[in-house]
Amino acid sequence: MSEQPHLNWQPNNQDTTLLSEFIYYLEKNKDLSFDDYEQLHSWSINQAEEFWSSFAKYSNINFTTAPITTLNKADHIMNDEWFSGASLNFAHHLLQRQDNQAAIIYRDETGKRMEMSHQELYSSVANLSGSLKEMGVKKGDVVAAVMTNRPETVVAMLATSSIGAIWTSCSPDFGTEGVIDRIGQVKPKILFTTDGYQYGGKHFDLTENILTLEKKLDSLNKIILIHEKKSKEIGQLVNTINYEECLLEEHNLEFVSLPFNHPLFIMYSSGTTGKPKCIIHGAGGTLLQHLKEHRLHTNIRKNDRVFFFTTCGWMMWNWLISALASEATIILYEGSPLYPDTNHLWSIAEEEKINVFGISPGYLSSLMNQEHKPKNYNNLSAINTILSTGSPLLMDHFEYINNSVKDDVQISSISGGTDIISCFALGNANQPVYKGEIQSIGLGMAVKVFDDLGKEVKKDEKGELVCTQSFPSMPIGFFGDPKKEKYKDTYFDKYNNVWAHGDYATITKNNGLIIFGRSDTTLNAGGVRIGTAEIYRQLEKFPTILQSVVIDEIDGNNSFVSLFVVLKEGVFLTQDLIDKIKKELKLKASPRHVPKKITSVPDIPKTRSGKISELSVKAAINGNVIKNIEALDNPHSLDFYKKIRKQN
Repeated sequence: MSEQPHLNWQPNNQDTTLLSEFIYYLEKNKDLSFDDYEQLHSWSINQAEEFWSSFAKYSNINFTTAPITTLNKADHIMNDEWFSGASLNFAHHLLQRQDNQAAIIYRDETGKRMEMSHQELYSSVANLSGSLKEMGVKKGDVVAAVMTNRPETVVAMLATSSIGAIWTSCSPDFGTEGVIDRIGQVKPKILFTTDGYQYGGKHFDLTENILTLEKKLDSLNKIILIHEKKSKEIGQLVNTINYEECLLEEHNLEFVSLPFNHPLFIMYSSGTTGKPKCIIHGAGGTLLQHLKEHRLHTNIRKNDRVFFFTTCGWMMWNWLISALASEATIILYEGSPLYPDTNHLWSIAEEEKINVFGISPGYLSSLMNQEHKPKNYNNLSAINTILSTGSPLLMDHFEYINNSVKDDVQISSISGGTDIISCFALGNANQPVYKGEIQSIGLGMAVKVFDDLGKEVKKDEKGELVCTQSFPSMPIGFFGDPKKEKYKDTYFDKYNNVWAHGDYATITKNNGLIIFGRSDTTLNAGGVRIGTAEIYRQLEKFPTILQSVVIDEIDGNNSFVSLFVVLKEGVFLTQDLIDKIKKELKLKASPRHVPKKITSVPDIPKTRSGKISELSVKAAINGNVIKNIEALDNPHSLDFYKKIRKQN
């Protein structure tokens, strides 16, 4: 029996939201009417072609060539073609403003602030685009970046896409092996990089990394260097130019007209299950989906200030930058979110009057563990929406935001992924928020929950999150996979012609969504499937537990639930604490949620986007090969788990 939902937030201005404006547009132009969001959503998937074409017109997509058809259906949804015959340019839509209002505000952990107007952004993109063309960059070439989250990176991406070249990026903390595993596969012609960065008060020199990349990436014609050091000497680097030199000559900005599905971005899977997959996303689908999510689901308007804590190696960076197409101001942040103190991001939120503030559950847990209350130190009246993604947002996170951050704010948990460069489920300014739930399924997204036999389960029942219809931001393919064999194996191996990318979930009676964790890390307790987030949700109630990871541990032909916890300094895993944990899980979840073993550990491995790597812990404990350890932010944490394995 499921718990009764707890109301967290109620909208009070539905008539003025952009979602309502879109509904009025449909009523006026399509003679349609909807009693509620569920009717609108049903129409958006039952009449998907009409929905997407209507939204394209509503959002003023600038097609240089009009589409012949909205959707050409194929024998398999991965081969469906959206907006056949249409052409456009992605960068053009993000650079339509050319005034002196702020397009980008950059902040870092040292207190540095820089502002770039729409006009300055446009001019910088024009000059860099001209320089790239002089270097031989043309439509279809790959331009890579190993960069921090700063304005130059945005300029480089927009200059690349204006030409019709393909952008791909990694965060500089990946290390040379991690970078080569990713961008080495896609043969970039140009590399943007930096010679150093600061994180958590420490400076990291990347000079040796650049020398290694220059030797190993034999496809490179040129390295364009953004300097963090005071010295601007290029030194031993042979085929390198300073970024500033690329902006000296003035150029007119020309937007190359490209097919709707022309490659825009190459993104990378986490690599925790093998070599990272190179996922290609198209220009038109990315633009259309991001506009829909920003305007209809996040209510982002002209001049709104939008922030998401992210690196350039995570899809949320691409998602954030697309807010320029809604004429918003984007706030970039470089550095640790907790340096020089736990209040740093919130002080920036106050100073910059941020409206949409995006973070991760892991960051919130860090604040909770330090008992920090941002509302006591900051005026956060400008924030109307707090976004969260990266892992499930738990009940305690909702309560923490309301009690310690702001009580009259829409908490918008969102879920999708790099695979679709967008969301399956996200916010909705016209609907109430219930604690622990994602508000609504995205418009145009035919999301359901299936059992193992491929049958749709009832509401509040758990199963595999799937999507039964194509949508514009599906990948157009994988790099080096012309027959789409790897693509098909990745998303369509479990169900025939139905997308599944590994989330264990339920659709609630409120038509919201709860993600319980990855389906490939789902626990099997006596034949009953349990999502790992169901256990994490209960452990959040223990202030002495800083972090936790739970896995299936193999014992011969059987398996059992094994829990690992990181405790506060000075706290020990006593029998009393073990008993309390087990009692809480038994009472608030079920006897099957109670772990057979609980072990105290010094650290838990995480991916570079901050997600707990349950698969690597499971592999280490069960004596299996840990695939692509470079994908982890703290790979040395696995040494402890390997020792546990040897002791067993």
